[in-house]
Amino acid sequence: MDSVIAKPNRKALRLPAVAEKTGISRTHIYRLIQQGKFPRSHRLSERVSVWDEAAIDDFLAEKFAGVQS
Repeated sequence: MDSVIAKPNRKALRLPAVAEKTGISRTHIYRLIQQGKFPRSHRLSERVSVWDEAAIDDFLAEKFAGVQS
């Protein structure tokens, strides 16, 4: 019997959803990408770019880990 490894469900976020989830403006998101400080988008088609929600969650977790109360 072949064993099947289940891949986690991935969700693709468009820019407005990324901006809402992070609280960062579109302009600042692209500035952070240029600086290598934010996950890069992935092209689904000529006019559609998306971000992996897990990568955005990791970005936020890293930021929250650095915040001290």
